[in-house]
Amino acid sequence: MNKSRVIIGGALIGAVTGLIAALLLNRRAERNERESAITTGEGLKLGVLVFGLLRAIASLGDD
Repeated sequence: MNKSRVIIGGALIGAVTGLIAALLLNRRAERNERESAITTGEGLKLGVLVFGLLRAIASLGDD
């Protein structure tokens, strides 16, 4: 595969995923009538989960 196609495809997938996540967080904040949709603890948990996902993606070709 062409390296630039992979990078652009990954960037587009990441942008769409981020947009969906922002929409979901906004909906949650509106439903709970709060300014912030997530707490610091929830943000930390999300960060750890995203890091784990990136590690899993990086090790896909390793067998």
